[in-house]
Amino acid sequence: MAKLPHLPYHGCNCCSVSRRCFVASSIAAFTATSFMSVNADEGSSDAPLDEPIELGSLRPKPKVRIREVIMRLKPPYWLGWPGTSYDLDGHRKEYEAAFGEMAESTGVTLEMDPTPIEAQENVAGWVAKAKADQVDAVLVHLQEIHCWPWITPIIDAGIPLIVWAPVGTAFTQHVRRVARLPKVHVISSLDTRAIEQAFRMIRAKRQFEETRLLVVKGKERKEAVLERLGTKVRYIPRDNLHELFNRMPLTDEARQIAKTMVANAEKVIEPTEEDMFNAARAFLTAKRICRDEKSNAMTSDCLGMVSSRVVPTPPCMAVSMFQDGGVTYGCEADVFGAMSLMLTSYLFDKPGFMNDPVPETVENLLLAAHCVCGTRIDGFDKPQERHRLRSHSESDLGVAMQVLWKEGRPCTLVRFSNPNELILDTGVVVGNQDTPPAGGCRTDVKIKMDRVEDSRDVLGFHQVVFAGNHRRDVENFCQMWGIKVVNSPEKAPREGAV
Repeated sequence: MAKLPHLPYHGCNCCSVSRRCFVASSIAAFTATSFMSVNADEGSSDAPLDEPIELGSLRPKPKVRIREVIMRLKPPYWLGWPGTSYDLDGHRKEYEAAFGEMAESTGVTLEMDPTPIEAQENVAGWVAKAKADQVDAVLVHLQEIHCWPWITPIIDAGIPLIVWAPVGTAFTQHVRRVARLPKVHVISSLDTRAIEQAFRMIRAKRQFEETRLLVVKGKERKEAVLERLGTKVRYIPRDNLHELFNRMPLTDEARQIAKTMVANAEKVIEPTEEDMFNAARAFLTAKRICRDEKSNAMTSDCLGMVSSRVVPTPPCMAVSMFQDGGVTYGCEADVFGAMSLMLTSYLFDKPGFMNDPVPETVENLLLAAHCVCGTRIDGFDKPQERHRLRSHSESDLGVAMQVLWKEGRPCTLVRFSNPNELILDTGVVVGNQDTPPAGGCRTDVKIKMDRVEDSRDVLGFHQVVFAGNHRRDVENFCQMWGIKVVNSPEKAPREGAV
């Protein structure tokens, strides 16, 4: 299987930047890359087309093992931090109970070592065993401020390391020395919720590694692996998808899906009953092709299929339903757009909103617009946001989502430029733009950017917006796994600058 190299996005230098031009430029390196042919697994299935497929079964669920140990000097203590009055055993029970709850909520296996390490000479043997056991990460709970040098063998061994240093066990110099190293995440706090997010960082990396991204585009079948996060990328001919759609029957499941779409929507504006049925069939088709291709996520040349009129409906509704179900379905065969959607899904259990960015220059806002958006914006297990069923704006066909984001909601914007670099910004939702009077896509979210003086300077295209200000969490993930973070310029260029 071929390894995809560093694939920089240089942007589009056309005088008029179209979406199609952007997508072509951002995937050009893929088409020029050598792929190994896929011969053994052609992705076919003899199962009947009306066989139900649980959407959640497509989401990768790797076993993630994190080993926890306490490091401290042999008690009782006299002077020094955390102090003679610090209840070592009481706090150990308190924090380990919290760690166990966090492990359960994130679906990781936490292996708690019952015996604290109380002498530096015992560290090397413990690390060697952890490495031999191939744990995915180590959680060190520090209970004495002089034990910071003890974590060095873990770092040297290359095992991903989470350090829990409750207040009273660290000074700035301790944290600063190691906190920005790759594969190291230091939490100096009393807020145990940070442990849950740390577990998600480890889990998300394993989910990326276990994911096969299906790219439905062109005429070739080929496969490769993205560097850094280890995601497999499988291309299949575009005809496979629309031919399967044309064979997909209108099943009882499809009728129920269409009925549920209408029942959950605030309003149905353009779509007809036939549009609803076709959207439901597109959803069933996407599930089926993902399962048959042993894939966990997909992205398709949807605009190409619509423009060539090989399908009667864009897959917009199916894409939105995938997002709500925790399975990535990206638009326009944009590989790094899909990777960005996976980031919000795997790291935060939230759907992302891949969009076309528009600067609103009078109010100095960013408009994030697309005809695809999940409705469970606060999390896969949270209630749906208000939404309307619309047509796909550019073609006026099918069923697309107009999701009305709540004003005042903080949000984060992410975009992988390549496997080793990610654009990161934050903002606040200040409203929603209707179409009409505006043109463009149906979900159109108005965002007041943080730390970006002029909305014209927001970097990237097909950024993924998701709920919450997660700037620090994304930075921590990228630092842990060696991904460079780039922010949009805080200050506008000087007058006359190009």
